[in-house]
Amino acid sequence: MAWVSNFSWLNHLALHEERLRGYLNSTEDYLTFLCGPRRSHLFLPMALVYSVIFVVGVVGNFLVCLVILKHRNMKTPTNYYLFSLAVSDLLVLLFGMPLEVYEMWSNYPFLLGPVGCYLKTALFETVCFASILSVTTLSVERYVAVLHPLRAKLASTRRRALRTILALWLLSVLFALPNTGTHGIVLQRFPNGTLVPGSATCTVVMPLWIYNCIVQITSLLFYVLPMGVISVLYYLMGLRLKGDESLEVEEMAVNVQRPSRRSVTKMLFVLVIVFAICWAPFHIDRLFFSFVVEWTEPLANTFNLIHVVSGVFFYLSSATNPIIYNLLSQRFRMAFLSVISPCCKHCAPKHPTCKISSQKSMFVIEDHNLMDSAENTSLPGTHRTSVSSSQLSTGL
Repeated sequence: MAWVSNFSWLNHLALHEERLRGYLNSTEDYLTFLCGPRRSHLFLPMALVYSVIFVVGVVGNFLVCLVILKHRNMKTPTNYYLFSLAVSDLLVLLFGMPLEVYEMWSNYPFLLGPVGCYLKTALFETVCFASILSVTTLSVERYVAVLHPLRAKLASTRRRALRTILALWLLSVLFALPNTGTHGIVLQRFPNGTLVPGSATCTVVMPLWIYNCIVQITSLLFYVLPMGVISVLYYLMGLRLKGDESLEVEEMAVNVQRPSRRSVTKMLFVLVIVFAICWAPFHIDRLFFSFVVEWTEPLANTFNLIHVVSGVFFYLSSATNPIIYNLLSQRFRMAFLSVISPCCKHCAPKHPTCKISSQKSMFVIEDHNLMDSAENTSLPGTHRTSVSSSQLSTGL
């Protein structure tokens, strides 16, 4: 993302190149003139903010992956989509964020060469597409579960979810290739044609109109349209749930050991809203750059502000999902606690509401395997019999 600020800097000063060149008395001055400051003046505050996001995001998403992998009854189709989101977030935090922090410290030269430039661009593009496709697919699964529960019981399986996730990631990689192909290493030269040492940057090497078209098309296909579809789906789900007040009463009457449809849908709705808010600045940043024809100082200042905000929200989106699960799902909280503090699973069965018969426990497990995956979005604890339906209803 740092290469974009280089472009705005270059476009802003291009008209003054001949007049200013006479005042540049060193290689460092010339590089600053061509590529902007080597170190961002916001490096320290941004590094502190990114460090907090990094710790929260890595720990949270690692716990999400761990609780899904560790407990057999947590390996549900919907949880597989959440697992895919967690993997996507971990890739961004572990590989993308450190590289961007380094570029804020030293914007040039780019040390990883052409291959590293391609991989960096491909990583951000792939994760961007995989995340929105996973959220969209999860919303479709939720819609089917609420409006067509019988169809969901038959169609929603773990094998089908795994195939879908694999297809989503392959599709994301394919759509990441065009933008990746527009990038490469650019070396600056002195007026006499000799190379400027230490000037390598990873940036767009193809004509800008090609990059601009790719950005505009991908933003439409992988943000605007999916968010529109998701909005319609949740609106329809809201209408259905609002007119189906008897559903939760029925579930509580049979003491089903899973959260109500309303509670699960509420959690996923919050997940989608936060996702849309966090990713909006990222796409605004790219579209802003792609539509500017002639840069002026006010436009450059506005763009630089959007660029900083978009970077924070881009990485913040990778840390929010585990927090949402923990706040809105008691089952997730218990699952996290069972991993963080093993003694919790020994304390849970002592709760007086946990004394249910073995026959009911078997019924719940069988019902769990039959019901659609979205009903199991909130993850259970280590022992299913340690949670009562009343606890789940109030906890969610």
